[in-house]
Amino acid sequence: DHGYDFVTVYAHLSGFAEGIRRGVPVVRGQLIGYSGDSGVVAAPHLHYEILINGEQVDPLQYMFDDIAPEDYLSASNP
Repeated sequence: DHGYDFVTVYAHLSGFAEGIRRGVPVVRGQLIGYSGDSGVVAAPHLHYEILINGEQVDPLQYMFDDIAPEDYLSASNP
């Protein structure tokens, strides 16, 4: 919970990095956990969500500080 009705969710982790637990402040780029395969999934991965006022929003809009989401999408889908 980042405050201001902004929440991030990390799911399917196999474990958390040392010192990380619910409520601990984190910063961009910090190791927080390790991808896993909890639940009914085909392979280890990270499920990442951003909720604003309880509604899911596209996390791509928040992931990059040096490239626009549109540029990322066009480069990764030639």
